[in-house]
Amino acid sequence: MRSVQPGRSHCATGIASNRRQRVGVDAGYGAGIRWFYRALAVLNMIGALLVIGLLILINADSLGRTLFSAPILGVIEIVELSLVAIVFLALGDAIRAGRLTRSEGLLTLLRDRAPRVSQALRIIFDLVAAAFFGLIVVGGVPRAIESYERGEFKGTSQVFTVPEWPVKLIIVIGAIAGIMAFLVAVWREFHAGRRREAGER
Repeated sequence: MRSVQPGRSHCATGIASNRRQRVGVDAGYGAGIRWFYRALAVLNMIGALLVIGLLILINADSLGRTLFSAPILGVIEIVELSLVAIVFLALGDAIRAGRLTRSEGLLTLLRDRAPRVSQALRIIFDLVAAAFFGLIVVGGVPRAIESYERGEFKGTSQVFTVPEWPVKLIIVIGAIAGIMAFLVAVWREFHAGRRREAGER
């Protein structure tokens, strides 16, 4: 019969207890955040498919012009609207993955020397960015509705037209996804700071 060392057993129990506490804290949010990240990935994938579609369209138009003197109507209008849609479709996933362009020099410097200041600056950045995208939503919703009701379009009437409202709707959806991604980033940063402080104690 093997003997059990009290110290080692107590340590294992403490580790298991800490793991259960972390699972309990994340249980109410983990599944929701994972589904939200999947939705962002789907939007990003749609944007990637749009990029592939644009490549095919532009090359087909180029070949048609060169070989048959028959360009495809509306390529310029489609590309113009699609580029905006692609940006906003990929926006939320870019925020999730930390791919937005920003200066990290000061934050990197403060991460080791003043982690709380670094954390506060990151949270402020994310909150300001969420507020900015909130302004886009506030201004974009009525514009999308107006564009749909008035039948606004790009192109030349009776030659080729493409409606504008789907892109304006995508802008609103992308901005809402951006707001939620920034708020999730704030939540994760806040809880990472709490776990770091708990570890220091």
